Amino acid sequence: MSLPEISIHQSHQNAAALVDSACPESVNDVLDVARCDLARNTISQWAGYQPTALHSLTGLAGEIGVGALYYKDESTRFGLGSFKALGGAYAVQHVLRQTLDADMPDTEVSLEAINSQQFADRVKNITVVTATDGNHGRSVAWGAQRFGCECMIYMHENVSQGRQEAVEAFGAKVVRVPGNYDDSVRQADQDAKANGWHIVSDTSYPGYMEIPRDVMAGYTLMTTEAMDQLPEGAIPTHVFIQGGCGGLAGAVGADLWHRYGDRMPHLTVVEPVPAACLYESARAGTPQLVNIVDESLMAGLSCGEVSLLGWQILHPGARHFMTISDAPVAPLMQMLAAGVSGDSPVVAGESAIAGLAGLIGAMQNEPLAQQMNLDAKSCVLVFGTEGATDPEVFEALVGTSAEKIAA
Repeated sequence: MSLPEISIHQSHQNAAALVDSACPESVNDVLDVARCDLARNTISQWAGYQPTALHSLTGLAGEIGVGALYYKDESTRFGLGSFKALGGAYAVQHVLRQTLDADMPDTEVSLEAINSQQFADRVKNITVVTATDGNHGRSVAWGAQRFGCECMIYMHENVSQGRQEAVEAFGAKVVRVPGNYDDSVRQADQDAKANGWHIVSDTSYPGYMEIPRDVMAGYTLMTTEAMDQLPEGAIPTHVFIQGGCGGLAGAVGADLWHRYGDRMPHLTVVEPVPAACLYESARAGTPQLVNIVDESLMAGLSCGEVSLLGWQILHPGARHFMTISDAPVAPLMQMLAAGVSGDSPVVAGESAIAGLAGLIGAMQNEPLAQQMNLDAKSCVLVFGTEGATDPEVFEALVGTSAEKIAA
């Protein structure tokens, strides 16, 4: 199976990026090592925790023309099929602890007490709420079920029925909202204020910063696992990461910076053409709003509003921002499922391939590859952020089921 031709629609070299620099305080102000350590230590104590696989795709690396390619496979994360399991559920745990802490000032409420359901009689009266394209809502719903609280999930009209049913399987109530993801965010916020519910969002905005910090801190477990799983002495020269609102990309950037300091890899953010809020923000130098008219097949990346916390990390931390169309989604999902030149088959969802697509597109564009210092010696890390989170959509795009690929 030959590589698809991938066009990078837009590319921006970030002049504000701090190259060969130690992690700045502005990044630690968003996510410091202590907050990330707390998240990683807490999540690793959850029942069922185990690190996800890091695949060395040597066959695909050879086809692309880079020295090494590592793919962090989140398709098996806690049985939810997405890295989002690390963020939303962890933030629910924090919200419940903080809520009980305020209600019971004379009682010490720990994260472990929430995990062990020590205060189940009180937790059951608390409702958490979020807006989602699918994966974050699934994590919040799973966390709510795990810790024993009520959950409301807001989905816009273009989210698939399969993703709604996956959320409902964890006992959450789903509210459908006309419009796009950002419309569902606003409706969830409005209803939460009216009903005394607690928002657990993965994007930050003025007046709402602390919970998204916890979500992002949870995400860093994925990056830390990947760095720990690399061969001894191996440091990625390049990391390609999906955009979305910027929460994931910012968390990955912060964790890379914490670990590698002035040897921070060349970080590139990849977004769908219709939802390029981070690309437009990088061009303008300040956060920009993108009105999404056409939804991308990469549904998990269809965000028009930038996470302010994510931006605070990416503005100095990402060296390139680029956009891609939906054209390579199905071919790359099929290629990963088949395995290239002896590579292990990989179950990759629609949003999982964005970073890989950015790498391939950059390598097929010689001037861009030279600008990015991408060549046959490059060691590249990408994140397969989801598996078959909607089995019907996956099978329609790949031509076979995720179960057959994983068998």
